[in-house]
Amino acid sequence: MSVTPDLEHIIDQARTAFASATRPADLENEKAKFLGKDGVLTAELKALGKLPIEEKKTRGAQVNAVRVQVEQLLNEARQALADAELNARLSTEKLDVTLPGRGLNRGGVHPVTRVTRRVEAIFRSMGFDVADGPEIENDWYNFTSLNSPMNHPARSMQDTFYVADKDERGNPLVLRTHTSPMQVRYARTQVAKMNAGTLKKGSPIKVIAPGRTYRVDSDATHSPMFHQVEGLWIAEAVSFADLKAVYTAFLQKFFETTDLQTRFRPSYFPFTEPSVEIDMAFGSGPNAGKWLEISGAGQVHPTVIRNFGLDPEEYMGFAFGSGLERLAMLRYGVNDLRLFFENDLRFLGQFK
Repeated sequence: MSVTPDLEHIIDQARTAFASATRPADLENEKAKFLGKDGVLTAELKALGKLPIEEKKTRGAQVNAVRVQVEQLLNEARQALADAELNARLSTEKLDVTLPGRGLNRGGVHPVTRVTRRVEAIFRSMGFDVADGPEIENDWYNFTSLNSPMNHPARSMQDTFYVADKDERGNPLVLRTHTSPMQVRYARTQVAKMNAGTLKKGSPIKVIAPGRTYRVDSDATHSPMFHQVEGLWIAEAVSFADLKAVYTAFLQKFFETTDLQTRFRPSYFPFTEPSVEIDMAFGSGPNAGKWLEISGAGQVHPTVIRNFGLDPEEYMGFAFGSGLERLAMLRYGVNDLRLFFENDLRFLGQFK
């Protein structure tokens, strides 16, 4: 379509302006002069409203034809700049395909995973099962079944992440604050097997439950997410002496030394009675003579045993809960728990 000289002049101006742009940003600035909201072609389209109907149709078609040509010139200029940039890079960047390939660094097992596997292996050798359970737990398993009812003061001891949803029975959901709920879940499963006749009545319940737990806490020795291993042994006659023997043997195997001492300090936990804090001291090395808290433990509370589905007059036993990061820190000489989760390859590479 032929256009009037004034419109032909716009095409010539656009061609010259786009050709003079040496950078994409400059080109976009030139584009605005012609196609922007204040551009000359936009002004031409706005002026059509003042023309008679027949003249408006003719002039409108010519303006649109010019707009198409200007857009084509713009796209050609864009492509020319892109080609020029690519050619410049190709002339300066060279690749020697005869060079040998770069080797990939081998990964390694995370230190907390190493410790978890080691703990599992040790307790398996003592006859314990290893169980896993949900990290989003309902309120009953996380608190109530462990002798912490809704108004129990023990609940204020832990700042908890609550989940907005509830379970199918309307119980609140939380990110579990410990792996202790697995005591109840596992024991109830075993009791159901005994009642169904698939497991011998009176069979001991021996299990550990390692896994992630969550509390609102963060400093050099605490993390909002951390790992814990829960241990449980229930039978007709499992005493506090068995707890001391089992846990001391575990520490000796874990640290590969008998040159250590353990002590059991009276403490309080709602799910055990009596309750203790377990401390350990090495006989030699950098931590020689220093008492370090390792675990909480105690005889399982009768109310908890009832929630297992067992009679506390017939069954007894112990439970313990240990922080896997704490064990890892002592085994590998790490003084800040946060290092395990910062993903610094300089730190993690030491454990390959």
